[in-house]
Amino acid sequence: MGVALITPFKKDGSVDYTALSRVVDYQLQNGSDYLVVLGTTAETPTLTPEEQKEIIGLVVSKVNGQIPIVLGIGGNNTYSVVEKLKTDNFSGIDAILSVVPYYNKPSQEGIYQHYKCISQASPLPIVLYNVPGRTGVNMSAETTLRLASECKNVVAIKEASGDMTQIGKIIKYKPEEFQVISGDDGITFPLITFGAVGVISVIGNAFPKEFSRMVRLALAGDYTNALSIHHSFTELFDLLFVDGNPAGVKSMLCMMGFIENELRLPLIPTRITTYEKIREILRDLNIKC
Repeated sequence: MGVALITPFKKDGSVDYTALSRVVDYQLQNGSDYLVVLGTTAETPTLTPEEQKEIIGLVVSKVNGQIPIVLGIGGNNTYSVVEKLKTDNFSGIDAILSVVPYYNKPSQEGIYQHYKCISQASPLPIVLYNVPGRTGVNMSAETTLRLASECKNVVAIKEASGDMTQIGKIIKYKPEEFQVISGDDGITFPLITFGAVGVISVIGNAFPKEFSRMVRLALAGDYTNALSIHHSFTELFDLLFVDGNPAGVKSMLCMMGFIENELRLPLIPTRITTYEKIREILRDLNIKC
């Protein structure tokens, strides 16, 4: 279980580095296998380059080699991404997570050529990230398999298409060493039964110990106990995203005392009704809030 780290903000809108440090400590102490920094859940498009650099530095320093760190580097300007990969300092970073280009709506050949350029420029292994609900275009199974076969430093995909047939096809035909990672907490359990290796999780920000246990049980073939944990989170899976990500998980972390319930525009906190439903479920799970 990798965790897509949130970015805590103070009430004045500035990054709350003290709260971020608390969240990272919580992950290290409760079983997260790796951290994803500056992904979607981090509200990365709203962060300045200086803030991004400081966040990376804090996480790398805190982790201090205890677990791997995956850094989000993507965009819809291929040459800008390539330049960043050629010039940035990646000390303490173990891999790159790079999203399918958004807004431009490239063809499958365009997506392939984009990642081929990134592959040639990257000093680190690359995890593809397919999330058509956000990018406006789906990377097909054929394109993923082509990249997995032809670009040796493309080592995995975070699949968040929600298309079980497509993901199953990737798992069936992929090279042996290529890994498929769930990009959606709610379908992580069934995807592991298909052959996925785990998840890059949102809910793991709040429940690293419980959700990583579910993943490990499922990977070990203990489906009965894994399914029991999966079912305990069923209602939360929906509530996490009903008002957008990371509004749901930030409200949970606020209730748990880790962060302020603050997001940067254009994102806003969950509605009061969602907030109260989440609070009720946390109480049912015996979480103090």
